[in-house]
Amino acid sequence: MSRSSVRRETLKRLLSLGAAGAGAGGGLAAALGLVAQSSLAASGDYRVVVCIHLMGGADGNDLLIPTDGAYLDYAKARPSLAIAKDSLTALSGSSGGHTYGLPAALKDLAPLYAQGRLAMIANVGALIKPITAAQVIARTAVIPPYLMSHSEQTAYIQGWMGDVDLSGWAGRAVELMPTALKKTLPLIAYDSNFTLLLGKQSRVTQTQSSYGGNWGNADLSQPSSSWTRSVEALGNMQSRNLYEAEYARTMNATFQDAVAITQVGKQAVLPSNNFPDTQLSRDLRHVASLLPVFKSQGVRRQVFQVNLGPFDTHVSQRGQDQFSLDTMFSMVAPALVAFDTAIKAAGLDQNVVTLVMSEFGRTLLPNSSGSDHAWGSHWMVMGGPVQGQQVVGTFPTLTLGGPDDGDPYKKGRWVPTTSADQVGATLMQWLGLTSDQFVSAFPNLANFTQKTLSFLRA
Repeated sequence: MSRSSVRRETLKRLLSLGAAGAGAGGGLAAALGLVAQSSLAASGDYRVVVCIHLMGGADGNDLLIPTDGAYLDYAKARPSLAIAKDSLTALSGSSGGHTYGLPAALKDLAPLYAQGRLAMIANVGALIKPITAAQVIARTAVIPPYLMSHSEQTAYIQGWMGDVDLSGWAGRAVELMPTALKKTLPLIAYDSNFTLLLGKQSRVTQTQSSYGGNWGNADLSQPSSSWTRSVEALGNMQSRNLYEAEYARTMNATFQDAVAITQVGKQAVLPSNNFPDTQLSRDLRHVASLLPVFKSQGVRRQVFQVNLGPFDTHVSQRGQDQFSLDTMFSMVAPALVAFDTAIKAAGLDQNVVTLVMSEFGRTLLPNSSGSDHAWGSHWMVMGGPVQGQQVVGTFPTLTLGGPDDGDPYKKGRWVPTTSADQVGATLMQWLGLTSDQFVSAFPNLANFTQKTLSFLRA
């Protein structure tokens, strides 16, 4: 299948998925297909993974910076971009043989790290099998396709397998779980770019933090209104034409999801703590408002995807420009802190894990005022179940042309030492994926002896 064919097929699959959240009718428990205040809700058996994708390739070299002797390597390699050492906020303790600091834009995360609620995952990226920089330079390594392409690598680290499989690892993993765990709205996206959530058969529910409950003139919170009944009727059409029948089936499923999520929204209360006025904060505040309602109704497992971008800092990496890395990072930290505060206030401290990821990192060597596409980068994971105050994995040697640099021109493109699939498998195991299902959800893990990482408590 050609790349253009893959794109067309992907578009068709996206069009078959659940549409933007809305909905009405019949009471919340009925809309969710659950018994209100079930024993499952009382047991607290509710687990949620929230994935925040930093679109555009966020520069991990400026996310986690060594403050020991390795800082000299960092500063030497990027003289026009290096963040001053005395401006860094120290992370408590040491990990992986280094001490570290955060840039000023992310300083608000340091207390979460010190409290053991935040961990860093070093040098993560797309991998088919474990490889070394020396193998990449010698061209003997098996490497993922379309390296350093935004769209392809965004999809790839979220589970896309090219023309073999268009779905994502969270979607596949949830499909493998028992029906009782995944029955109600398990996959919810706040953006139309959500490969991570795509399953092979199940649908994704889309919503927005600004959604008000209407499909055109139909207020789906009013099930008896003529407009709502007209929309619902589109999903009940009968036809011998296969295309019309599939349209009706998809429309009905989308409508039912829309009903359910709107009913949740009617009962949701926005957290009262301070969320900044940014799109990421608005989305996370909306997620935080929905989760207590889902839990109260006995929903079991969910994965949310929220995106923020652009992080494609070829220019203006430093400074206060609208899309500089400093500006973009300054949106991330306050939103994460506010979300963590809201989750704890809602009594969901042990129920939610948040992953912050990006499709690739950027070159350590600057290109004047910015940096270019690279490979391995650093991710973050936050929440009560996290074994924090540690840097998981192997931090790269920040030397141009050094042992972790897979660029023949010595630009500082780190060959990942941790696979995105290992991160995903750890999260999905926490949700309920069993070890014998890992390779079905993460095919490339067949090539890895170590399939999960140590950043979550059991």
